Amino acid sequence: MKLPTFDEEQLLWQQGLQHVAGVDEVGRGCFAGPVVTAAVILPPDFTTPRPVNDSKLLSAKVREELAVVIKEQAIAYSISEVSVSVINEIGIGKATQQSFVESVSTLPTEAQFILMDAFYIQDLPKAKQKPIIHGDRLSISIAAASIIAKVYRDTLMQQLHEQYAEYDFATNKGYGTKKHREAIKQYGLCDLHRMSFNLTKFL
Repeated sequence: MKLPTFDEEQLLWQQGLQHVAGVDEVGRGCFAGPVVTAAVILPPDFTTPRPVNDSKLLSAKVREELAVVIKEQAIAYSISEVSVSVINEIGIGKATQQSFVESVSTLPTEAQFILMDAFYIQDLPKAKQKPIIHGDRLSISIAAASIIAKVYRDTLMQQLHEQYAEYDFATNKGYGTKKHREAIKQYGLCDLHRMSFNLTKFL
């Protein structure tokens, strides 16, 4: 399996753009919980004991190990979440965009260029961005962002599980699994569910 590389970042570093941020989101398609985004600026000499890859292709244990290393070695990183109430008010697309902007704008070191998975961040200059299809499988910076965002969100959903145990958020993380859909049918919807997703069809 081909792993993400620094090929895209290398081209930008050669142009003198040393602070290249990888940006990604986690939880966009979930039935419950916030959407989370992260931005990470890595140094050219970034190294890890295990290969970095798209967070979805890694075990929870490996993700957690890598998240620690990424945060330790990063020039800068930031994580942003947008709540269910905002998602319900403005929709998941706008909420995700809002979270992207927050992640980039709250980086302790300003990004000179942004690499992100799939599409542009609408409220930031397009000239300083490059969306990459399957970016989290091609760019180490984007993959690193996906890892720290997923570890953050998974931890949050595990904590929320204690208040909403009947939905098994510790296992499904808010995604619409068969067991989660069955729980909605049995227990109804809670205040963590995204009403804007038309989940009443599962009742």
